[in-house]
Amino acid sequence: MLEVLVAILVIAVGLLGMAGLQMQSLRQGHSAYYRSVATQLAYDMGDRMRGNLNGVLANSYNRTGLGTDYATAIAACTTTAGCVAADLAKNDAYEWQQMVQTLLPGGEAIICIDSTPNDGTSGAVHGCDGATPPNPNERPLHAIKIWWTDDRSDAAGPNKKRFTYSFRL
Repeated sequence: MLEVLVAILVIAVGLLGMAGLQMQSLRQGHSAYYRSVATQLAYDMGDRMRGNLNGVLANSYNRTGLGTDYATAIAACTTTAGCVAADLAKNDAYEWQQMVQTLLPGGEAIICIDSTPNDGTSGAVHGCDGATPPNPNERPLHAIKIWWTDDRSDAAGPNKKRFTYSFRL
């Protein structure tokens, strides 16, 4: 009888350990999913910028420059008549920001010129310096930074993760 109780205890501890591993696996899988979504969103904006080179050269995508606003759509850009490069940049940023907020929990994002792209803790504290290269023939480094809440059960508060994609056009 004692041997049966010990066997049940060992099996119970083993099953609890397996359940803990399963929970950790689910948590890490969900984290990987959010990182892949952030990666695809950043590449999407990079492709939009490559498709509107005139808007990039006019600094229309740079949120820290020219007061670019992500809060409004440009209706003319969704019709066959089209729109100018600056309006297309604003509309791209609006649509993209809506996707970031929809697909990522607590999603925040910014597009900016930044010589040190791997900084910033949120959309409000983005760390974008707007620095242009000293060589006038060199184009500035554009950074696309995306933050999201990765683990909402963190006792110390929300755990923000950042994905940064930087490039020169």
